[in-house]
Amino acid sequence: MIDVYYWGTPNGHKVTLFLEEAGLDYRIHPVNIGKGDQFAPDFLRIAPNNRIPAIVDSDPAGGGAPVSLFESGAILLYLAEKTGRFLPADLRGRAEVLQWLFWQMGGLGPMAGQNHHFNVYAPEKIPYAIDRYVKETARLYGVLDKRLADRAYVAGDDYSIADMASYPWIVPYERQGQDLDAFPNLRRWFDAIAARPATIRAYAIPDRFRDLPEPSEEERRRNLFGTQPANA
Repeated sequence: MIDVYYWGTPNGHKVTLFLEEAGLDYRIHPVNIGKGDQFAPDFLRIAPNNRIPAIVDSDPAGGGAPVSLFESGAILLYLAEKTGRFLPADLRGRAEVLQWLFWQMGGLGPMAGQNHHFNVYAPEKIPYAIDRYVKETARLYGVLDKRLADRAYVAGDDYSIADMASYPWIVPYERQGQDLDAFPNLRRWFDAIAARPATIRAYAIPDRFRDLPEPSEEERRRNLFGTQPANA
């Protein structure tokens, strides 16, 4: 059994995409980041960076004590190695997947995240910041679009953890100020992944938590963009 500490963010969706594709047994523990659950001591013991997602695998390969991990890229790599799926075994295929996994972790995710922040959440709208991150997001979309011109998926013919990492950061393209139709190869790839049954199941998970208490706007801003727990 894998315990998943989760909220319905792009990084959270990466993990459930894998778990649904692989058919692994898992249990969701909602971490309401707007309410500050990420600062709870029990969660910090698993994820010291106070960010979701995190997992605890009680049945690791080779047995022994449970394995806990934080950081979505590390989790995807761990799960791929645990199951032998969505990561090629050969040297060149593995290298292709890993470089694009780290491209997402170091580029698409952080830049799109800043795009969200300055476009949607920032109390002061700073034109320079908005323009800078919208344009950088568009550049990264262009990189992905070019990459997908002659292959079905990011790393080749097969769906991999590189796709699972990138797809959730494309889902909110409208909030990022992007027109997906301007990137036809990316659009084709996006639609194909969106139609996968595992994707549909993964994106239905947040519906389970619709009845959880909603944070106030002040709570949300403090807990999402502050650096310390609310009672620090």
